[in-house]
Order: sequence, then C-alpha cells, then structure tokens
Amino acid sequence: MTELSTWTARPLPDGRPLEGRHVRLERLDAARHGAELGAVLSGPETASLYDYLGDAPPDSPAEVIAWAERMEAVADPFFYAIVDRATGKAVGRFALMRIDPANGVIEVGNVLYSPLLARSAGATEPQYLLARHVFGDLGYRRHEWKCNNLNAPSKRAGVRLGFSYEGLFKQHMIIKGHNRDTAWFAIVDREWPVIRGAFEAWLDPANFDAAGAQVRSLAAIRAGLAGARP
Repeated sequence: MTELSTWTARPLPDGRPLEGRHVRLERLDAARHGAELGAVLSGPETASLYDYLGDAPPDSPAEVIAWAERMEAVADPFFYAIVDRATGKAVGRFALMRIDPANGVIEVGNVLYSPLLARSAGATEPQYLLARHVFGDLGYRRHEWKCNNLNAPSKRAGVRLGFSYEGLFKQHMIIKGHNRDTAWFAIVDREWPVIRGAFEAWLDPANFDAAGAQVRSLAAIRAGLAGARP
C-alpha cells in the first residue's frame, strides 16, 4: 500500500501560459480567442468535429464567441485556447476538467482541434504541455483521458499519447439523445517520467526529416525508454 500520510491537496489550474515550440496554451479569453476559434470551428464543414462532443455544431462564428464568453467564466471545465505560434492565432481548444484537488486527479477533455492543427507536431505538443503542467507544476497523481467508446480515433490517440486503457463504463452518459459507453484511460505520476521523455524526444526537431515526417514514432520511442529503465 502506497504511503500518503504527507499528501496535501493540489492547487487548481491557474491559467498561466504554457509555451511550446509549435503552440502556446492560453487560458480561454473570449475577447482574445473567440473570433479566431469561430473562424475555424464553425460552419457545416466542421460539423463532424462535434460528433462526440456535448456541444452542438455551431453554425456561425458568433455562436463560438458566445460559447467562449460562457466558458471563460467557468472553473471546471477550465478551458485553454491552443495558439499557433507561427501565426499567433487560436486553432483549437481543450480543457482540464473533473478536477479533484484532494485526490490529485484531473482529466483532459473537450478536445477540439481545427483542421489547421490536426495530424501535425502542433497537435501532439498541446497534450505534452498540459500533462507536464499537471504533473510538474501542479503535482497531480493521475491524469485521465475519457471518450465515447464509439470514438475510435480518440481511443487510438489516447494510447498513442501514453494513456493506459483501464476499462469501459457501460451506459455512463446520455449525450445528444444517445447512450454513451465511456472508455477510460489514464497516466499516473510514476509513469510520467518515461512518457515525458518520449514526448520530448519525439518533439525534438531531429526526429523529423526535411519533409516534416517523423523519424521514430512516439510509441516506439516510449517503448525504447521503458525498456531501458531498470
């Protein structure tokens, strides 16, 4: 049994900017990010991005701005805008949520990347920055990833990022009039050093060729580091 007699409750997220090579995470601010997110996360061409979210697909940028105005005042979920450092514009958003400071448990969710961010190094780096903040700055013990069990891309993404599958919660929620069985994944603090090292090695510019293709996959790097540890 793990001894935790000296454990103290962890701090809440404080909204500090989290700087990466490709992106910067900023506390959601409707005045700063609303219009930029509205431009890339609304309209019929983006509707499928909302299939597994609780949000209805917004028809116009104004709806995204109104959403941001509501969410910037909410402490849980605690939303971040993902800002492309090359352009200075917000290109996605996600949140820390179901925050449990007493037990050191926190979840990343409400993940929504625009097509400008998807399938790029800039899509992986936000998850690294947030996890590094969760374990390093805030000192949480457990970082969770949950998704609709029908959402195969999200399940693959969780595993790729280093979250371990923990099981299926049947009939967990009703979302948009449909049942949701929820797949649960997590990283715990003792696993984080290897996962952090893999993220940092994968994100290193030396891991990408002249065309921008990865040399080694994140999973392969992580497996190598895990095998090297005593």
